[in-house]
Amino acid sequence: MSIWTRIADAISALTSGEGLSSVFERLRTPPERSVGFAIAVIALGAKMAKADGQVTRNEVTAFREVFDIPRREERNAARLFNLARQDVAGFEEYAGRIRRMYTAGDPVLADLMEGLFHIAVADGRYHPDEDDFLHRVAQIFELDEAQFKRLRARFVPGGDPDPYEVLGVSPDAPMDEIRKVWRRAVRDSHPDTMIARGVPEEAVRMAENRMIAINRAWEDISAARH
Repeated sequence: MSIWTRIADAISALTSGEGLSSVFERLRTPPERSVGFAIAVIALGAKMAKADGQVTRNEVTAFREVFDIPRREERNAARLFNLARQDVAGFEEYAGRIRRMYTAGDPVLADLMEGLFHIAVADGRYHPDEDDFLHRVAQIFELDEAQFKRLRARFVPGGDPDPYEVLGVSPDAPMDEIRKVWRRAVRDSHPDTMIARGVPEEAVRMAENRMIAINRAWEDISAARH
């Protein structure tokens, strides 16, 4: 059964009068959490599309920055997007319910933020309202300011990202310490590791893009220090 079929089933299980945000209360344990992850990214992505005023942009294209969506499943993805966009619940309620799906500090919350950044920059621009939106979501997810800045450094277009910010290390840190951080980031970015913590297989392209970014940062730092 594909994740898109499971998403459709989860949405169909909502009773009359329940908003889409209610679905997150039922998706707290594996394997349901991978369904919750997909719904969370798409639903908050829909709310973010309203935040920057670009509600007509191609949401399926943006979702493809995160998910592998078969052509036959595009209708389900678009339906989910529209349900979230039309839901009267605000994005902060969505983000709060999503936060309660996970324990404090769960790395999946950072994975979710990464998915939202992918969607935010999929159209080649980063709107100030999107920055405000993502910053507030990060606060609700209880990510610290350094984590948010690290993600923004990797994704926001316009200039080369600071490799130290990408890895989350100080420019004054010794090379051995930076190497340890880089190796840990590589381990945490392996697709198997991400799937084990609840990121659906359909979203592992995030791991590929993250690996490229952290390896490039390591290479830039190494070259500059030699």
